[in-house]
Amino acid sequence: HVQLVESGGEPVQAGGSLRLSCAAYGTTGSGYCMGWFRQAPGKERELIASLYTGGGSTYHADSVKGRFTISQDNAKNTVYLQMNSLKPEDTAMYYCAANAYACYSGSWSGSYWGQGTQVTVS
Repeated sequence: HVQLVESGGEPVQAGGSLRLSCAAYGTTGSGYCMGWFRQAPGKERELIASLYTGGGSTYHADSVKGRFTISQDNAKNTVYLQMNSLKPEDTAMYYCAANAYACYSGSWSGSYWGQGTQVTVS
């Protein structure tokens, strides 16, 4: 069973930076596709960044490209989301997800999810 624990969300002023962390427990095997999603009130959950822990390229949505960066520390089994130049429209609950196949299939169905961490930009 995989457990994901996000942290790092907090209120921040526009133009500021935050780093979100997603600690993964129980992940085994060759690798997982790890994704950062966000969901603002009244909006659908959207994928904003992803990577495969076994290596390879990363994905960043156009809305965050050039401002947010996904990275990993395999020794700590942790994935990060560095968020710079934050805007009020980045305000949302941010979720981490793990899926064995999503990086290749494009489907996050059946993913493990964390509880979320709130980012508020004012």
